[in-house]
Amino acid sequence: MTTAPSSGTPRVSASAASDRGRVRAVNEDTLLAEHPVYVVADGMGGHARGDEASRRAVAALADLRGTAPGPAEVLAAIAAANDSVIAIGHEPDEKPAGLAGTTLTGVVLVDAGLPPVPHWMAINIGDSRVYTWDGRDLRQVSTDHSAVQELVDAGVISPDEARQHPDRNVITKALGVAAELTPDVWLIPLRPGHGFVVCSDGLSKELADVEIAEALARFRPGDATIAEVLVDLALERGGHDNVSVIVVEVDGATRAHEASATRDAPVVPEETAPRPNRGDA
Repeated sequence: MTTAPSSGTPRVSASAASDRGRVRAVNEDTLLAEHPVYVVADGMGGHARGDEASRRAVAALADLRGTAPGPAEVLAAIAAANDSVIAIGHEPDEKPAGLAGTTLTGVVLVDAGLPPVPHWMAINIGDSRVYTWDGRDLRQVSTDHSAVQELVDAGVISPDEARQHPDRNVITKALGVAAELTPDVWLIPLRPGHGFVVCSDGLSKELADVEIAEALARFRPGDATIAEVLVDLALERGGHDNVSVIVVEVDGATRAHEASATRDAPVVPEETAPRPNRGDA
């Protein structure tokens, strides 16, 4: 559990958990949940050194811990993460050699120059996910960069069918693949009662969104954190992949404040929102 200093703003806390699952021999996920950075990276299992790729991606954002970064600093850290992952394939002592890749998804609390409140900068590359949670509604902020998401967007398959599709592990954007990389980004005002779930696809492929929401709603503090509860549920469903979860909670009011992409934000070169024909829209 990590907690941000209050400093007159809503208090932020987080729980995090990760497991290699019941099938995989290695946990290629890496997470970081230290204020103001809450991110998950899922190494590409079909490529060399996925575990190293995810570690390097997260390490590039670790220098933001304990700071109040601006959006430009977050984007620079993501670019550095991409360079670091690409470098794996050019290191002759690495075994096995070759291409490495990873997703990178999460939220960073930033000073976006948009008064009167700080903003969350949600980022996404790949098919790990960011959801908002306000105590009642779970909504996916990020859009999966995946082959099956493209089929869902085209109306060819449903979101439920996507979870079982044979191409469900094929992603269309990742760190380590190309020198130029543009992440999806959103700016969301910091508001009491408005938190997040950040997870690798080891959670979203085992549990439907409604099941994640039900687990969040039922949770009562005890021996296990809510992140640990969600990981355990994924394992109970089979744990076919590595699974990592961060739950970010913002104390205060309980009523919903829906995520809203803030346009015209300084130094953010691209802002995107979930595509309008997403299956659960």
